[in-house]
Amino acid sequence: MTDTPQNEPGAAAGDGGDGGDAFVSAFTAAGADYLFCSSGSEWAPVWESLARRHRDGEPAPGYLDLTHETVAVGMATGYGLLRRRPQGVLLHAAPGLLQGSMAVHGALLAGVPMVVASSESTTYGDGPGQDPGGQWYRNLSVVGGPHQVAQPFTKWANEAAHISTLPTMITRAAELARRAPAGPAYLNIPLETLLEEWDGREAKPVVPPGSTHSSPEEADRVAQLIREAENPVVVTETAGREAGGFEALVAFAEAWDIPVVEPDSAVCANFPRTHPLHAGSDIGPWMTEADLILLVNCRAPFYPPSRRPSKARVVVIDQVPQRPHIAYQVLFADAYLEGDVTHTLRQLTKRAKDLDETAVTARRAAQETRHTAEREAIAAAEAAAERSRGVDPVLVAATLRRLLSGRDGIVVDETITHSRTVRRHLRTDAPDSYFYVQGGLGQGIAVALGVRLAARQRPVVLTVGDGAFAYNPVIPSYDAARSYGLPLLIVVFNNRVYKSMNLNHRRFYPEGAAAGTGEWLGTDLHRLPRLAAFAEPFGMHTETVDTTDALAPALERALKAVAEGTTAVVDVLVTR
Repeated sequence: MTDTPQNEPGAAAGDGGDGGDAFVSAFTAAGADYLFCSSGSEWAPVWESLARRHRDGEPAPGYLDLTHETVAVGMATGYGLLRRRPQGVLLHAAPGLLQGSMAVHGALLAGVPMVVASSESTTYGDGPGQDPGGQWYRNLSVVGGPHQVAQPFTKWANEAAHISTLPTMITRAAELARRAPAGPAYLNIPLETLLEEWDGREAKPVVPPGSTHSSPEEADRVAQLIREAENPVVVTETAGREAGGFEALVAFAEAWDIPVVEPDSAVCANFPRTHPLHAGSDIGPWMTEADLILLVNCRAPFYPPSRRPSKARVVVIDQVPQRPHIAYQVLFADAYLEGDVTHTLRQLTKRAKDLDETAVTARRAAQETRHTAEREAIAAAEAAAERSRGVDPVLVAATLRRLLSGRDGIVVDETITHSRTVRRHLRTDAPDSYFYVQGGLGQGIAVALGVRLAARQRPVVLTVGDGAFAYNPVIPSYDAARSYGLPLLIVVFNNRVYKSMNLNHRRFYPEGAAAGTGEWLGTDLHRLPRLAAFAEPFGMHTETVDTTDALAPALERALKAVAEGTTAVVDVLVTR
């Protein structure tokens, strides 16, 4: 998109300044730490307000100038995964919103609160006041306004049509974004609104939302169901996303002696994978064996959705179990506990009394057998990977685990066919130590940058496939990493193919024409150049690895570079 120069400002603002001042004041009151901006011509009033505040030593959110919409939204997502409160994201008109829409949708799926804003024109140069510029008339506007565009992939979308409502509309957007289910809210702020005189009436500071609790009677009934069960199991996707949820789930599982399954749909660290009660990622055996399934922040536990447990009762523990953004959702619930998940788990932990010791002993013994078998399987897979002639993905994940041990690291994962391997062999055991990038591919570097911004003292590693790496806005991401001092370790699992697409082609057409001729379209990535080389113009540390002996030393050098403040990219040519 191309912007034409605007006319020089000609109208003096009132005592309160203009809409740019109202905007910055409202985000300051909302508690935003940062404004993540992918620049557009509508944001000149905000930039002027920030420049004034910086000059005069007045408070304002930090500002990041970013050169791609996915980077702006993705960084806000990564930051919000750890800080759990709304930040501001500035995009450009409807085209910039559309460019960033995949990442906004990813934030919706990840439950990350943020306020996304962009503009339109309401006068197209025909009204009084400053000329917004001809680009709005010719190229940038869409019928119905950009808030209509944003509705399908945001929690709430609206327009701040006048300066008198701008500060409180930002407050409303921030409050809506933070409340369950947390997610992105969108605000269309016309350029004319930003240029209007403001009377200085500021928005009231945003306070944290109040907590919601299930009643003691509801908790008592569920506690009795657990007490009566012989073979209960917890299944969770995002318990660790909630503040204190990781620790609360550990205490709950230990108090009741219940195994915890993190299915393949789990997208964050929810329970220590090294814990004796961690029951792996396969829910399959529990579909026939369990007599009680506790779905804790688990939006889509069964696949296909019609696959229901043969005998188990199902209790759903989730603040918003019926997620409004999911098109089709089946839980087979027999009971709901719909209060704050961390609080609910703590209340159930307190009720872990009068247990049937015979049943507890039996399930403890069964879980010990499962846990031992899983440890042995992991060790066998890693031993086989070390003997491999090429670099097996298992060895990459296991080596990362060893090198990150004791460093309080965070792994952001944007692999597809290697995601199970990464989770299984990293064996994360702490809260906020693992996040899977949700939504479409191409956000991973930006999300990892946002995580690093929120955790500057912790090493952050992005694991990414070569196909996903190619989708990322690499140059804008590297620019942000260097400009804002956010070093990452980027480890590319490079199998030179869109493996997931190839597997689906083979699955749908096992005896098709492609199987007979070997013509697999849409999957080959051998033509890509050396992926680590893209980081070299930015002065970053780069390595390409294709032997097992070279892997650990390369990753050690890369981590050392990151510790010294330089992003490192290690392109690992894996065997599968």
